[in-house]
Amino acid sequence: MTGLRLWRAMPIERRLAYGLVLFLVSLVTLSAPKSGYAENLPPLKIVAFGTSLTARGGWQPALEKDLAACLQRPVNVVSVAKSGETTIWALTQIDRVVDEQPDVILIELYANDATLQRFVSLSRSRQDIGEILDQLRQRVPRARIIVMAMNPFSGLRGLIRPFVESYISAHEAEARKRGLEFVDHRPNWERLAPGDLWAAIPDGAHPRPDIASKIIVPELVKHIAGRNCGG
Repeated sequence: MTGLRLWRAMPIERRLAYGLVLFLVSLVTLSAPKSGYAENLPPLKIVAFGTSLTARGGWQPALEKDLAACLQRPVNVVSVAKSGETTIWALTQIDRVVDEQPDVILIELYANDATLQRFVSLSRSRQDIGEILDQLRQRVPRARIIVMAMNPFSGLRGLIRPFVESYISAHEAEARKRGLEFVDHRPNWERLAPGDLWAAIPDGAHPRPDIASKIIVPELVKHIAGRNCGG
């Protein structure tokens, strides 16, 4: 009761001033910016494992931003990728992927296996991707592993990959055989008009990063989050 007696003993002017201060403090507290992220959640770590379609892709920053907004937690995307490389190279990079201790691994490793001058047979490519998937499942058992099919090829870069669809199918089959996930971006690319598709992939293989972000990222966000975030 001491506090109440002190309050009643205050002059009316002091009571009004004190009440105004409390009101202003409450307004500031309510209007303070919120981070929007759930408290104490560590960043979701994603490793993008692949070829130049990842190394030169440019879609990773957009994936970080949009997926973080969707999940309401930080997202960190790290690339283990090299232009011109095959599954033979990828077998030597598994330690790098494992060392990141990812929550999600995105894999695209068929594109250069399918080029005629690389001499990676379809059976060798299938064997390699199977070994890669088995090692990742064993060494990072908590990670979601998502095998991807990327954009279509055209022009000379398409001509040197006459059987690329067979390589994609083989990689998809090896993923599904192990109960792993597969995301096919090709239908979204193929919805573009021919002129727009050429403008988006002017060299016939490597999409412009801004267009790649618009095509690839919403599909990945929806798949990883398990819902459409309306972005």
